[in-house]
Amino acid sequence: MNQNTTDQFFKNPVLGHPAGLFVLFFTEMWERFSFYGMRSLLILFLTTATINGGWEWSRENASALFGSYVGLVYLSTMLGGYFADKIIGFRWAVVLGASLMTLGHASMALESEFSIYLGLVLLVFGNGFFKPNMTSIISEMYKDRPEKKDGAYTLFYMGVNAGAFFGILLCGYLGEKVGWSYGFGLAGIFMFFGMLQFWLSQNIFGDIGLKPNKESVAKAQAMDTDKRNPFTPIQLVVIAVTSVLGLLWILNDPASKISGGKINVFGFLGENGNTIAIVTALLLFLILLAYRFTQYSQITKEKLMAVTFFAFLTIFFWAIFEQSPNSLTIFASDYTNRVLEGNWSVTFLIINSLITILPLAIITWVLSLLFKQTFKDYAVANLILSTSFVIIWIIALWMLAKDYYTAGFLSLSDETLSILKIEKVTESLTEVPATWFSTLNSLFIITLAPLFSKWWESKYNPSANLKYGIGMTLLGIGMAFVAFGANGIEPGAKTASVSMIWLILVYLFYTMAELCISPVGLSYVSKLVPARMIAFMFGVWYLAVAIGMKGAGMFGENIDKIANEHGLSYFFWILTIISIVMAVFSIIMSPIIKKLMHGVR
Repeated sequence: MNQNTTDQFFKNPVLGHPAGLFVLFFTEMWERFSFYGMRSLLILFLTTATINGGWEWSRENASALFGSYVGLVYLSTMLGGYFADKIIGFRWAVVLGASLMTLGHASMALESEFSIYLGLVLLVFGNGFFKPNMTSIISEMYKDRPEKKDGAYTLFYMGVNAGAFFGILLCGYLGEKVGWSYGFGLAGIFMFFGMLQFWLSQNIFGDIGLKPNKESVAKAQAMDTDKRNPFTPIQLVVIAVTSVLGLLWILNDPASKISGGKINVFGFLGENGNTIAIVTALLLFLILLAYRFTQYSQITKEKLMAVTFFAFLTIFFWAIFEQSPNSLTIFASDYTNRVLEGNWSVTFLIINSLITILPLAIITWVLSLLFKQTFKDYAVANLILSTSFVIIWIIALWMLAKDYYTAGFLSLSDETLSILKIEKVTESLTEVPATWFSTLNSLFIITLAPLFSKWWESKYNPSANLKYGIGMTLLGIGMAFVAFGANGIEPGAKTASVSMIWLILVYLFYTMAELCISPVGLSYVSKLVPARMIAFMFGVWYLAVAIGMKGAGMFGENIDKIANEHGLSYFFWILTIISIVMAVFSIIMSPIIKKLMHGVR
């Protein structure tokens, strides 16, 4: 069998795609379970009063740390992409990354100051090795079927969000209702399951992702007819200076704020030292990037310019989208009426049961389809995967039983209460967890992803710029809903009781925006970038995402300042306007970018 053609992967498909895609689907699902589960708790844990087990930080300091953490998560993908390309291969990078993340979540479950910071560091490096190389394996698997890539990435993104949904739902519930360490610890358990399942199923990928050797490197170079342009010593120095300045800035920004100025690497540059450092790094990077473009063939150069344009738009998308675990979670926690009684309590419990059980049933069905194709050859991996699903079913049913009992709609004996670890209650009501609203994004993606996948594969598939324009417009509409809902909150108010409907509408439009931009962006990188640069360029793409993530933290840092002076609604209207402006810019640039893409759709 020829291991260098993708035809081998399509002989026994699952839902029209290679079985290997669904191995990656479930591996990524558990990784996203752990990542989003922990992330949904981070801001709440940092800002919760110490009497309730939190650290009682200010929102500004919590957002600063959050922004740097998620920024570093995506920045580290450049390191992981390089090591995978040159040294250890995609597969070992995934296993190493998953192992580091397992240790990171375990460390955070200890809840000491040292263990929390150590856990965040391990998670940063773990994500760096894991994330870019999963998408690189998909790119290789579909290299001879480019027309199927958009659909594959959208289905893969469904797996991402299935994990995010259950991670936020269950880790968030345990963290808020039982204890922070339970939420952090559960995230680590399922990261471990994901790593084992991937490792035991890896032969399904043929030769994709193996450790590079002389033969594979020579073969890749022979197939690559593009002009090679190694970095000169001067360019390497510029890269080093830019990297050091950027890294020091992203670490120093929260450290200087949290320490009250006692820690400040750039203090010698004066009051605006942080700004001077990052602006210098940005200028050096842009100069180097512009020069590098001149060194490639015309077609390659123009395609890379198109990727850069989409990366630029992506920065703004993530800076606004990532308000979900930041300012929107704060809005849900402090400014939204989350206590339900009577018929509203019944309605919520029924809806929550449906959105918990139905997606879990659908994903379990997908798992059964994978079993039919792979159980004979990968029995142990499938058994481990099934065990993880049994545990998820148990925790989900326990959560629902607890909620029904708390709301007074379920009678349980003292013995049952003891087994389920549920305390007796004296009043019947339902308090929706603040993290619950974040699950709506993932739920809507699970529901809508197949529809968008079909749209991208149809004759009505919009151009790249139009997809971005539609996505940014939908993002702006979502922000407009929460801005309108917050309209009655007075400047300086610390609490309010805004209706939950505004947050539900936000996440509906957020989801449609994300489906137009995030998985599609990854697909364009794989189509426009030469094969020898694919893993590294995925890293560069995640650099843009990292900047956006840090931007999200910087937006969140200013929520109190803006809300105290102009009102909370004003903060969200600013984000609305930015979204619409970028949507218009994307559409206006359509003719230019279409030419740069040289027929790639």
